[in-house]
Amino acid sequence: MATIVATENLSKRYGKRTVVEDLNLYIPEGEIYGFLGPNGSGKSTTMKMLLSLVQPSSGGVEIMGKPMDRSTRREHLGRIGSLIESPPGYGHLTGRENMRIIQRLLGLNDQQIEFAIATVRMQGQMDKKVRNYSLGMKQRLGIAMALAREPKLLILDEPTNGLDPAGIEEMRELLRTLADGGVTVMVSSHLLGEIDKSATMLGILSQGRMIFQGTRDELFSAATPDVLIRCDDPSRASELLANSADCRVDQGEVRVTELSERATAGIIAALVSERIAIYEVRRDEQTLEQVFMGLTEGGGL
Repeated sequence: MATIVATENLSKRYGKRTVVEDLNLYIPEGEIYGFLGPNGSGKSTTMKMLLSLVQPSSGGVEIMGKPMDRSTRREHLGRIGSLIESPPGYGHLTGRENMRIIQRLLGLNDQQIEFAIATVRMQGQMDKKVRNYSLGMKQRLGIAMALAREPKLLILDEPTNGLDPAGIEEMRELLRTLADGGVTVMVSSHLLGEIDKSATMLGILSQGRMIFQGTRDELFSAATPDVLIRCDDPSRASELLANSADCRVDQGEVRVTELSERATAGIIAALVSERIAIYEVRRDEQTLEQVFMGLTEGGGL
């Protein structure tokens, strides 16, 4: 599968403060790449470096097989749409007037403008002044502006900010539609549940460093969910395991953390030898948020 974005040891420093450090990021073509990380982890700075809005301190960016530098910047940006930070648009103009400005700046035809408007379902809102738009409408107008040039790559920083549940659902469907149509999407969000429902690949940043990159299945297989043991005497079982495992009684079950398959078999055998009746042993189901919190607090896989 072709890689549409790749970075090599990408770093950004402001004086003695390192914001992004030795980042090796890759985005395969046609994917929805969910870019996750706590506030201050370097996500927005990374996205700005990909767009050449911020110059790296070291390392490089490659877009569609070519380096992003002064000689290629114009060519690359002609094939990239983006929505970074607050949505663009002049509040005293209508949505349609804003789109006409984009049309003139980029030399686009009417069909490209109308297709972008229809893609974000804004046909009925284009004659209203942007200052009267809700935040969700402004977000969609910003995405329409980004889509008008028919980009191969779309970079969105927190596109669901301020959206109600219906707006978030619409945004999720929009991202899927774009990916199905051949647009590669890189999207950052603090709404992990939404990323979990839409992203086909994940990158997790913590303190400026990539701590995980891969598919959702790879993330969950690399993480080690807790083992839950249902038995006849949870308190005694927890006491017996205290010296060899990190465990506690949780809602009538023994919860044991960071256990491999072999270690799990070992502690079950130990409990059975102590005449503890075992009724059930299972791995706790984890959400993306739980895995994310474990990674970012523990420093990664």
